[in-house]
Amino acid sequence: MSEVFDPLVLEAISLTLPSAAGPVEILRGLDVRVRSGERVALVGPSGCGKSSLIAVAAGLERPTGGKVMLFGQDLAGLDEDGRARLRRGRVSLVFQGFHLLPNMTAQENVAAPLEIARTPGATETARVWLDRVGLVARGRHYPHQLSGGEQQRVALARALACRPALLFADEPTGNLDAANAAHVADLMFDLVAETGAALVLVTHDETLAARADRAVRLRDGRVVETA
Repeated sequence: MSEVFDPLVLEAISLTLPSAAGPVEILRGLDVRVRSGERVALVGPSGCGKSSLIAVAAGLERPTGGKVMLFGQDLAGLDEDGRARLRRGRVSLVFQGFHLLPNMTAQENVAAPLEIARTPGATETARVWLDRVGLVARGRHYPHQLSGGEQQRVALARALACRPALLFADEPTGNLDAANAAHVADLMFDLVAETGAALVLVTHDETLAARADRAVRLRDGRVVETA
């Protein structure tokens, strides 16, 4: 029987970045573990290192020290291409700024990662997932023809269409009004539960954080509380 690994384990993670005023410590010895299907909120004031932690955890930024284990694989032993291969189909990200491709329709945006991964039936899967977020009728519209809430729902469909084992969501409701934020949050939690994906959610919204299984509170690049 093959060994089953937690999706994400961070051990003693530190991150120091250069600046005009000298090196800046962003993360300082963080330990975080995310189990399969678990929903974890990262909360704390602006500048405490939440988004940097997401970048390190997803293999988009190399830590200065410590170990990142993604699905049991030590990212230190992988180059950029190797990290991309490890993420493909297993890790998805949703950002505050949507990051849809402007020259593609909503349906094409959702289908694009599936086509890159050579997933059969990418177009039909994209249609199904747009329907799941209530936007199948808007499938031929371009991002500039969609509201902010609609764009984020397309981004959510794109992220989950490949049924990843781990979803990183960095302030996914931060650019939305209250009604759209609530709708996107409901969809995200419902669809994550349905797919069985683990969720790592960065948010300033305490109400949103309370919906997670537990919250990890950061301050000055350190974990100060886990509850």
